[in-house]
Amino acid sequence: MTAFSKADILLPKSADMEKWAVVACDQYTSEPEYWAETDRIAGEAPSALRLILPEVYLEDADVDQRIDRIHADMEKYLSEGVFREYKDAFVYIERVQSDGLVRAGLVGKIDLEKYDYRKGSKSQVRATEATVVERIPPRVKIRTGAPVELPHIMILIDDTDRTVIEPLTAAKDRFEQLYSFPLMQGGGSIKGWLVDAKAAEGVTAALEALGDIDAFNRKYGLNEDSPLVYAMGDGNHSLATAKEFYERLKAANPGKDLSDHPARYALVEIVNLHSEALRFEAIHRIVTGVDVKALMAHLTDMLELSEVPAEQSFTVVGDGERRTLYVHKPMSKLSVGSLQTALDQLLPGFGAKVDYIHGEDVIERLSQPEDAVGFLLPDMGKEELFPTVIVDGALPRKTFSMGHAADKRYYVEARKIEE
Repeated sequence: MTAFSKADILLPKSADMEKWAVVACDQYTSEPEYWAETDRIAGEAPSALRLILPEVYLEDADVDQRIDRIHADMEKYLSEGVFREYKDAFVYIERVQSDGLVRAGLVGKIDLEKYDYRKGSKSQVRATEATVVERIPPRVKIRTGAPVELPHIMILIDDTDRTVIEPLTAAKDRFEQLYSFPLMQGGGSIKGWLVDAKAAEGVTAALEALGDIDAFNRKYGLNEDSPLVYAMGDGNHSLATAKEFYERLKAANPGKDLSDHPARYALVEIVNLHSEALRFEAIHRIVTGVDVKALMAHLTDMLELSEVPAEQSFTVVGDGERRTLYVHKPMSKLSVGSLQTALDQLLPGFGAKVDYIHGEDVIERLSQPEDAVGFLLPDMGKEELFPTVIVDGALPRKTFSMGHAADKRYYVEARKIEE
């Protein structure tokens, strides 16, 4: 059985959708003004903003009161009939990003029994980066006592032949359209359709085929016992929170059959890794407060760096110069992994600080002081994601970013998680 299936999906009956949908709670964490403006736009109207905790407020003194208010608003929206429930449904969505590209996705539920976020896990659903367990408890607090969930989780499937989501794009004209509206604060726009029974059967069959172990091993040239079908794109800590909450529920009810409990599942969106709209962008490194010469000597030694071409490389920026170096003694399948592993081992001894930066121009600027050095990394190829997670167990942290903050998933659909 594949881990992704139809869900009982809640959507607002008659809300102003532009005020309803808000961006993922882990975005704009250093821009409180973004969230203040979101609050102003939503006003008194029903809004997903009232049902989530933007992480910008996670450290605030009144965080417990905020969580109580979220739970109260969830109960209120349920009792006042804000939602309409679509039973046993898939919602096909098309998101127009800020760059004008259309990202197609499918909303349904993932079986948490088939997800293990620990590095090296062999589950159908796997984390792509190390899960920071310290980030889970504050989020469990929000889920505990919450009657509904709203997801910003985006899961990737490696569907080279475009068998799962793309047939829905071709068939959407026969589906019932559920919504179409612009997203606030420069988020582009979004449309959603209710997938009909025939197309839903096609989705499930195609996902089952992706999980066929023989086809999986042929595809990646491996000899594994269990397939990786679903790789986390965005929202890994949210899914890890749902998993932790479900495990606690099982531990608290030892004799009870929870196999059909709604908390066994989490609402997610799946997207094809090969969607043209999905762009993987490299995240670069800047090291400050360091003896650059000494650091480079150690790095050169550890990774056997030279200007003789090899498979892995990165560009060192400092002192107004750029120099591309090749790795002859890699510590990971990816350039970024080799560099990160070496830095993790070396930097504590230097008392230096590393920062993760998106733009090359920012690296140029920050690497000007003599105690600073920048490392520009190559973009990661999409085709490298699944093989690296299968073989290495997870990607090095801050390997790539999937699009800009404005293009992250917005909360639209919801689902009940209490019996």
